[in-house]
Amino acid sequence: MPVEIIDGPRVVAAPLRHCVGIRVVTPFRGMFAVRDQLMAELYSWADERAVAYGHTFFRLHVVDMDGPMDVEVGVITDRDVPVRDDDRVRAGVLPAGRYATLTYINHGRRANGMLRDWAHDQGLTLDRTVSPAGERFACRYEAYLTDPRTEPRKTRWHTELAIRLTDESPEASSID
Repeated sequence: MPVEIIDGPRVVAAPLRHCVGIRVVTPFRGMFAVRDQLMAELYSWADERAVAYGHTFFRLHVVDMDGPMDVEVGVITDRDVPVRDDDRVRAGVLPAGRYATLTYINHGRRANGMLRDWAHDQGLTLDRTVSPAGERFACRYEAYLTDPRTEPRKTRWHTELAIRLTDESPEASSID
């Protein structure tokens, strides 16, 4: 089944969004099993504390496909949520800014490649730095618009992919 693009690619302006999440370093191989475990842990934590939340996201802080990946599983909240020092869950934000984005079904790796290629072709600059640890992103995430608890088949999830752009990036138009 090929990747299906249902919206975008395009540039959007996003406000600062509060969130809570669990951040870990894990190898790329097996990363999605770790993601699934962290989602279950985070949902339990939030439900036990009656924290209202929206979409789940999977944020890629540092990407090294051949080494450790610095990732976070989180949920969007409508306000800053206090957390205790002994919790693995931490409060944070998805920063405001302009993002290259597209929404897809199936094949996240292909969708990521398509969005990065589109941004490059548009002359957009991703807000990232290259370090010995890998590509470090100001904000790169996948938001699961389909609730993973009600649709277990990942190949049917509607997923919004977003990568923050630098302030110097030119305006870009959508592709039809």
